Amino acid sequence: MATITLINNETGEKFDFDLIECTRGPKAVDFSKLFERTNIFSYDPGYGSTAGCESTISYVDGKNGKLLYKGIPIEDIVKKYKFTDVAKLLITGEAPKDEKESKEFDLELRHRSFLHEGLINIFSAFPDNAHPMANLSSAVAALSTFHFDHRDMDDEGDYQTMARRIIAKITTLVAFSYRNSIGAPLIYPDIERGYVENFLYMLRAYPGGKLKHTLNGSEEISDLEVEALDKIFILHADHGQNASTTTVRNVASTGVHPYAAISAGINALWGPAHGGANEKVLVQLEEIGDVKNVDKFIARVKDKSDPFRLMGFGHRVYKSYDPRAKAIKALKDELNQKGIKMDARLSEIAEKLEEVALNDDYFKERNLYPNVDFYSGIILTALKIPVALFTPIFVIGRMPGWCAQVMEHIKNPHARITRPRQVYLGK
Repeated sequence: MATITLINNETGEKFDFDLIECTRGPKAVDFSKLFERTNIFSYDPGYGSTAGCESTISYVDGKNGKLLYKGIPIEDIVKKYKFTDVAKLLITGEAPKDEKESKEFDLELRHRSFLHEGLINIFSAFPDNAHPMANLSSAVAALSTFHFDHRDMDDEGDYQTMARRIIAKITTLVAFSYRNSIGAPLIYPDIERGYVENFLYMLRAYPGGKLKHTLNGSEEISDLEVEALDKIFILHADHGQNASTTTVRNVASTGVHPYAAISAGINALWGPAHGGANEKVLVQLEEIGDVKNVDKFIARVKDKSDPFRLMGFGHRVYKSYDPRAKAIKALKDELNQKGIKMDARLSEIAEKLEEVALNDDYFKERNLYPNVDFYSGIILTALKIPVALFTPIFVIGRMPGWCAQVMEHIKNPHARITRPRQVYLGK
């Protein structure tokens, strides 16, 4: 096995550490015994150069702009599968082998989508103007009390029940969280509808199952809307060890109920630097107001004395074009061609910003390419999704990934409670 040698310049001591050969990407130095052997620990704020786990779920190649789920490129995933297929792929390692298996899994999720009536009563305690993400994280934490048996899982069947249960119920929880926040009556799931269509139904309908003259003004749920939202869910299903996924794993490492760990991930996702970014992009496009103002705002980005920051550009990992951003831009163009029109003014501003960023040396030198959040808000608005639901939509998409990650962590016999060191500079 290849090794790397550290030399203590003060004492002359040499220490060899194994290099781990990853199946993709650069090698990793096994520093798990660094402190034990040297009485020195590494300092890595934000953990940008630190791997805290081994995983087989997704792979992000930031340099070359690639994303894979279980070894399959995201471009192929979006073309070949629907979201529930991807959910099965992530939590079992195998996508449905045929249409029959795909439908059976979707139908299982539909039957699991109903909530315990006691959990539904919790929503009445939330104020009408509460943000759906606050309602959602609380409701998911409360879900652990109704399914406490997932605290101790013995076999693969237990793990699968835990994952499928929350993947199924998260759409109901999101819809109920939103409807409660605006004081609208709750709409129960309809098992005759597929996973994504059912979510839109619970979001839009009035009591009695009627869709005419719905909450957002649309009359029916079109196949095109379902297909578009399905792809958005797929593009958010997993993304390596991002902030919310790392939060889920860190909290799970203490031995808590899996749903409590996922609730913590929801709270981490809420931040504008993470899952709340697409909402901020839309606010910023409104602030720019007109395509003729783009140059003025670009100048502000370059002005070191101006705190203005362009939302939806750049990524902690990607140093080239985010492959999810390419897919979502293609989706925007496809929807426009097929009749779901984007807001023309905001689309024009966004496209001008992208044009500038892709051709301006300032942006190219800093690797500030559009990311997945840049166009998603415009598409969700065209799909009549309320702005307050942009981040909960992200939660639905990311749920299979979180379940797969927490399962992978709990099953690992070598996993330890997360306990980073600190560089102490106090008295």
